[in-house]
Amino acid sequence: MAEVDITASKWRLVEVGRVVLFTHGKYKDRLATIVEIIDHKRALVDGPSKNPDLVVDRHATALGNVVLTPIVIEKLPRAAGRGAVAKAWEKNEVEQKWDQSAWAKRRALREKRRGLSDFERFKVLRLTKQQEWSSGASVPGTKEKYVG
Repeated sequence: MAEVDITASKWRLVEVGRVVLFTHGKYKDRLATIVEIIDHKRALVDGPSKNPDLVVDRHATALGNVVLTPIVIEKLPRAAGRGAVAKAWEKNEVEQKWDQSAWAKRRALREKRRGLSDFERFKVLRLTKQQEWSSGASVPGTKEKYVG
């Protein structure tokens, strides 16, 4: 009989210790971790942070208001207290991992671009075109480089 290799899926599962990002409501754009799963639509979350403006109070939230991140606090006990969650948060360097992720960098860039004025957007457009031109990028619709 042939050997079968069984591997777990790479999906982001709703699990205790999973770090989530709020997309709606009072805590929009803040990180928290799942402490307890209440039912198939709700979870108890807690978000300790060094920055007082980013703290998420311990509360039940709908899973529709959050997105699951790839960051997981391993071996966090179910219904862990606020102190235990804060220690695990610091030990796993959750905020540093989030700040270094491509997802967080893209969000920061998007927010920065949203705040640009009309003239600043124009300058970005001109600099982008200038950089494309100086790098010898191909002319649109052709496969050769423009030498002119």
